[in-house]
Amino acid sequence: MQAKGSVHDFNLFKNSYTGFSKRIKVQADSGYQGIKKIHENSEIPKKASKLHPLTKEEKVENTRISKERIFIEHINSHIKRFKILPNRYRNKRKKHGLRMSLICGIYNYELN
Repeated sequence: MQAKGSVHDFNLFKNSYTGFSKRIKVQADSGYQGIKKIHENSEIPKKASKLHPLTKEEKVENTRISKERIFIEHINSHIKRFKILPNRYRNKRKKHGLRMSLICGIYNYELN
């Protein structure tokens, strides 16, 4: 989906969501508050506030989610080195998917 100007990731997700299997577990960061309403099998870390600090159980749960998500975050940071994600893509839109596939292929090749 293409957006004009600055748009939050969760708004892009909501506008482009077409549904996927309920068996797929979605783990997102705390910016995706409200994703449970869209996809029930999803997890986000709990947020604390001044009036409602996190309990010990909620902190343990946040740590578990973070430990599971860190692998994907590392992959994203490696892919961002190619400057296709963090910057505006100025080439033909048709080629974006192909270039992303090539970059991911290079990353997978480096793993081996």
